[in-house]
Amino acid sequence: MSFFDVHAHLTHPKLAPDVPGIVARAAERGVTAIVSNGLNPGDNEAVRALAAAYPRIRPAFGFYPVDAVLREMDAMGKSYPREGPTYSADEGVEWVARNLGDAFAVGEIGLDGYWVPEELWAAQETVFRRLVAIAMEADKAVIIHTRKRERRALEILLEMGATRVIWHCFGGKVSLGRTIAEHGHYLSIPANARRSESFSRLLQTLPRERVLLETDCPYLSPDKERSSEPADVAGTAAFAAELWNVPIATVDAVVTDNFTRIFRAPP
Repeated sequence: MSFFDVHAHLTHPKLAPDVPGIVARAAERGVTAIVSNGLNPGDNEAVRALAAAYPRIRPAFGFYPVDAVLREMDAMGKSYPREGPTYSADEGVEWVARNLGDAFAVGEIGLDGYWVPEELWAAQETVFRRLVAIAMEADKAVIIHTRKRERRALEILLEMGATRVIWHCFGGKVSLGRTIAEHGHYLSIPANARRSESFSRLLQTLPRERVLLETDCPYLSPDKERSSEPADVAGTAAFAAELWNVPIATVDAVVTDNFTRIFRAPP
């Protein structure tokens, strides 16, 4: 069997020192592809370097929705727990556009209403639209982050005609998740699904042809005592087999087909 993680952050300070071990443990559990998502130009460069060093890692270049307006938030005195340089909207979008030829996907991008104040939502939407348009023109899948703005993100994606969409770690209502799947988009289920009622319900009730696996590592671990890592998707697949009442080989076949369809490449 071969598994995959469509949303990881291997450049995160908690994980970066142990990437060789993380990749080795993933391989031991049958994980053949890890999509590492970038958050801004600097992080995207680090993701590209990892992908060059480890064939199992696929690079996704993005501009995180908070990073997209972080300079404006700083000017407003709004705090956000992130270290490192900030980038203007043009710098973030133009970096992705220039380097899209090296990207396996565009992500993570989206809308965030948890950290970002409403005064900046319009500016955030403008960046989101620009990145979705770039991805669509290049025929790349998009991996999106939505927090407190799920329905608005869906409105924009439908308006733009985006179809190759993965909703990472969907935190909205399960009913909205099913609506998203009905529009042909995919939802990736994180590694804490067994201990999360909402993710368990999504995994159990979504059309199986719209389900993908992720970790969002180092977050959303199946074990509260440690960080998550790509090897944990094997446990999520086992949980899906229990919920679906099928052999784990069936889960493997279903999600592998989904991965191949959305990315137009095998895992």
